[in-house]
Amino acid sequence: MTQGRFITFEGGEGTGKSTQVARLVDRLRARDLEVLQTREPGGSDGAEEIRNLALNGDAGRWSPMTETLLMFAARSDHLERTIRPALAVGRWVVCDRFADSSRAYQGAGGGVAAAFIEMLDAAVVDATQPDLTLVFDLPVEVGLERAFGRGLFETRFESKGLAFHERLRQGFREIAAAHPERCVIIDADGDPETVAARVWAAVAERLL
Repeated sequence: MTQGRFITFEGGEGTGKSTQVARLVDRLRARDLEVLQTREPGGSDGAEEIRNLALNGDAGRWSPMTETLLMFAARSDHLERTIRPALAVGRWVVCDRFADSSRAYQGAGGGVAAAFIEMLDAAVVDATQPDLTLVFDLPVEVGLERAFGRGLFETRFESKGLAFHERLRQGFREIAAAHPERCVIIDADGDPETVAARVWAAVAERLL
Protein backbone atom coordinates (compact mmCIF):
# COMPACT_ATOMS: atom_id res chain seq x y z
CA MET A 1 0.00 0.00 0.00
CA THR A 2 1.39 3.39 -1.02
CA GLN A 3 1.69 5.97 1.75
CA GLY A 4 -0.93 8.73 1.49
CA ARG A 5 -0.18 12.43 1.02
CA PHE A 6 -0.59 15.01 3.77
CA ILE A 7 -1.79 18.55 2.95
CA THR A 8 -2.21 21.27 5.58
CA PHE A 9 -3.93 24.66 5.32
CA GLU A 10 -2.60 27.54 7.41
CA GLY A 11 -3.29 31.25 7.85
CA GLY A 12 -4.77 33.89 10.09
CA GLU A 13 -8.38 34.50 11.02
CA GLY A 14 -10.92 35.01 8.24
CA THR A 15 -8.62 33.95 5.39
CA GLY A 16 -11.13 31.43 4.04
CA LYS A 17 -9.16 28.26 4.78
CA SER A 18 -12.10 26.13 5.86
CA THR A 19 -14.08 26.90 2.70
CA GLN A 20 -11.11 25.99 0.54
CA VAL A 21 -10.35 22.81 2.49
CA ALA A 22 -13.82 21.51 1.61
CA ARG A 23 -13.43 22.53 -2.05
CA LEU A 24 -10.07 20.80 -2.37
CA VAL A 25 -11.35 17.62 -0.71
CA ASP A 26 -14.25 17.48 -3.17
CA ARG A 27 -11.93 17.99 -6.12
CA LEU A 28 -9.50 15.30 -4.97
CA ARG A 29 -12.33 12.84 -4.36
CA ALA A 30 -13.58 13.55 -7.89
CA ARG A 31 -10.25 12.07 -9.04
CA ASP A 32 -11.15 8.85 -7.17
CA LEU A 33 -8.69 9.52 -4.35
CA GLU A 34 -9.48 8.39 -0.81
CA VAL A 35 -9.37 11.63 1.21
CA LEU A 36 -9.76 12.30 4.92
CA GLN A 37 -10.79 15.85 5.87
CA THR A 38 -9.81 16.89 9.39
CA ARG A 39 -8.87 19.92 11.50
CA GLU A 40 -6.79 21.21 14.38
CA PRO A 41 -7.16 21.56 17.20
CA GLY A 42 -9.44 18.55 16.96
CA GLY A 43 -9.77 15.67 14.55
CA SER A 44 -10.11 12.93 17.19
CA ASP A 45 -12.38 12.54 20.20
CA GLY A 46 -9.74 13.56 22.72
CA ALA A 47 -8.43 16.41 20.59
CA GLU A 48 -11.95 17.81 20.13
CA GLU A 49 -12.35 17.96 23.90
CA ILE A 50 -9.08 19.90 24.15
CA ARG A 51 -10.31 22.19 21.35
CA ASN A 52 -13.26 23.21 23.52
CA LEU A 53 -10.85 24.13 26.31
CA ALA A 54 -8.38 25.99 24.12
CA LEU A 55 -10.64 28.01 21.84
CA ASN A 56 -13.46 29.13 24.10
CA GLY A 57 -13.49 31.79 26.81
CA ASP A 58 -11.87 35.19 27.10
CA ALA A 59 -8.61 36.08 25.35
CA GLY A 60 -6.56 35.85 28.55
CA ARG A 61 -7.90 32.50 29.72
CA TRP A 62 -4.65 30.66 28.88
CA SER A 63 -1.08 31.90 28.68
CA PRO A 64 0.75 31.32 25.38
CA MET A 65 2.82 28.57 27.04
CA THR A 66 -0.31 26.78 28.28
CA GLU A 67 -1.87 27.15 24.82
CA THR A 68 1.23 25.56 23.29
CA LEU A 69 1.01 22.53 25.57
CA LEU A 70 -2.72 22.17 24.97
CA MET A 71 -2.27 22.32 21.20
CA PHE A 72 0.49 19.73 21.14
CA ALA A 73 -1.48 17.45 23.46
CA ALA A 74 -4.40 17.63 21.02
CA ARG A 75 -2.01 17.15 18.07
CA SER A 76 -0.50 14.03 19.61
CA ASP A 77 -3.91 12.38 19.95
CA HIS A 78 -4.93 13.54 16.47
CA LEU A 79 -1.81 12.04 14.90
CA GLU A 80 -2.07 8.75 16.78
CA ARG A 81 -5.76 8.13 16.22
CA THR A 82 -6.56 9.84 12.91
CA ILE A 83 -3.74 11.11 10.71
CA ARG A 84 -1.14 8.33 10.85
CA PRO A 85 -3.64 5.47 10.44
CA ALA A 86 -5.14 7.19 7.37
CA LEU A 87 -1.76 7.86 5.74
CA ALA A 88 -0.63 4.30 6.44
CA VAL A 89 -3.44 2.83 4.33
CA GLY A 90 -2.84 5.23 1.44
CA ARG A 91 -5.46 7.88 2.12
CA TRP A 92 -4.77 11.55 1.47
CA VAL A 93 -5.22 13.74 4.56
CA VAL A 94 -6.29 17.39 4.23
CA CYS A 95 -6.05 19.22 7.55
CA ASP A 96 -7.35 22.68 8.45
CA ARG A 97 -4.37 23.87 10.56
CA PHE A 98 -1.45 21.87 11.90
CA ALA A 99 1.88 22.52 13.63
CA ASP A 100 2.60 25.77 11.78
CA SER A 101 -0.33 27.30 13.64
CA SER A 102 1.52 26.67 16.90
CA ARG A 103 4.62 28.30 15.45
CA ALA A 104 2.59 31.34 14.38
CA TYR A 105 -0.05 31.75 17.10
CA GLN A 106 1.88 30.77 20.21
CA GLY A 107 5.34 31.52 18.81
CA ALA A 108 5.24 34.64 16.63
CA GLY A 109 1.99 35.91 18.15
CA GLY A 110 2.39 34.84 21.77
CA GLY A 111 6.14 34.95 22.27
CA VAL A 112 6.80 31.29 23.13
CA ALA A 113 10.39 30.43 22.22
CA ALA A 114 10.76 28.88 18.78
CA ALA A 115 13.25 26.35 20.14
CA PHE A 116 10.68 25.05 22.61
CA ILE A 117 8.02 24.68 19.91
CA GLU A 118 10.49 22.87 17.65
CA MET A 119 11.40 20.51 20.50
CA LEU A 120 7.72 19.62 20.93
CA ASP A 121 7.31 19.24 17.18
CA ALA A 122 10.25 16.84 16.99
CA ALA A 123 8.78 14.73 19.77
CA VAL A 124 5.10 14.79 18.77
CA VAL A 125 5.03 15.21 14.98
CA ASP A 126 8.41 13.62 14.27
CA ALA A 127 8.44 12.29 10.69
CA THR A 128 4.74 12.98 10.00
CA GLN A 129 5.44 16.32 8.36
CA PRO A 130 3.11 17.70 5.67
CA ASP A 131 3.91 17.05 2.04
CA LEU A 132 2.37 20.42 1.19
CA THR A 133 1.37 23.41 3.32
CA LEU A 134 -0.84 26.10 1.80
CA VAL A 135 -0.41 29.38 3.70
CA PHE A 136 -3.38 31.70 3.16
CA ASP A 137 -2.33 35.33 3.21
CA LEU A 138 -4.71 38.27 3.59
CA PRO A 139 -4.48 41.80 5.07
CA VAL A 140 -5.28 41.54 8.77
CA GLU A 141 -8.13 44.06 8.74
CA VAL A 142 -9.88 42.19 5.94
CA GLY A 143 -9.51 38.83 7.65
CA LEU A 144 -10.81 40.05 11.01
CA GLU A 145 -13.77 41.76 9.37
CA ARG A 146 -14.64 38.47 7.70
CA ALA A 147 -14.15 36.50 10.92
CA PHE A 148 -16.36 38.69 13.08
CA GLY A 149 -18.92 38.84 10.28
CA ARG A 150 -19.39 35.09 10.57
CA GLY A 151 -20.69 35.45 14.14
CA LEU A 152 -18.05 33.11 15.53
CA PHE A 153 -18.54 31.45 18.89
CA GLU A 154 -14.85 30.59 19.28
CA THR A 155 -13.55 34.12 19.73
CA ARG A 156 -10.46 33.87 21.98
CA PHE A 157 -8.00 34.33 19.14
CA GLU A 158 -10.11 36.70 17.06
CA SER A 159 -10.31 39.07 20.03
CA LYS A 160 -6.57 39.29 20.78
CA GLY A 161 -6.11 42.62 19.04
CA LEU A 162 -4.66 43.99 15.82
CA ALA A 163 -1.00 43.88 16.88
CA PHE A 164 -1.27 40.16 17.70
CA HIS A 165 -2.76 39.44 14.30
CA GLU A 166 -0.09 41.47 12.50
CA ARG A 167 2.58 39.38 14.25
CA LEU A 168 0.61 36.30 13.29
CA ARG A 169 0.53 37.19 9.61
CA GLN A 170 4.24 37.96 9.58
CA GLY A 171 4.92 34.70 11.40
CA PHE A 172 3.13 32.66 8.75
CA ARG A 173 4.99 34.47 5.97
CA GLU A 174 8.32 33.75 7.66
CA ILE A 175 7.42 30.06 8.05
CA ALA A 176 6.64 29.85 4.35
CA ALA A 177 9.92 31.56 3.44
CA ALA A 178 11.89 29.21 5.68
CA HIS A 179 10.28 26.05 4.24
CA PRO A 180 9.86 26.54 0.48
CA GLU A 181 10.12 22.77 -0.06
CA ARG A 182 6.65 22.29 1.43
CA CYS A 183 5.02 25.73 1.73
CA VAL A 184 3.17 27.77 -0.89
CA ILE A 185 1.68 31.18 -0.06
CA ILE A 186 -1.88 31.50 -1.39
CA ASP A 187 -3.24 34.98 -2.04
CA ALA A 188 -6.56 34.69 -0.17
CA ASP A 189 -7.94 37.99 -1.48
CA GLY A 190 -10.59 37.21 -4.10
CA ASP A 191 -13.81 35.33 -4.64
CA PRO A 192 -13.92 31.65 -3.60
CA GLU A 193 -13.59 30.38 -7.17
CA THR A 194 -10.47 32.44 -7.82
CA VAL A 195 -8.83 31.32 -4.58
CA ALA A 196 -9.80 27.69 -5.27
CA ALA A 197 -8.03 27.92 -8.64
CA ARG A 198 -4.87 29.12 -6.89
CA VAL A 199 -5.10 26.24 -4.43
CA TRP A 200 -5.58 23.66 -7.17
CA ALA A 201 -2.65 25.04 -9.17
CA ALA A 202 -0.37 24.60 -6.16
CA VAL A 203 -1.60 21.08 -5.41
CA ALA A 204 -1.36 19.99 -9.03
CA GLU A 205 2.16 21.36 -9.41
CA ARG A 206 3.52 19.90 -6.16
CA LEU A 207 1.66 16.60 -5.71
CA LEU A 208 -0.07 15.52 -8.90
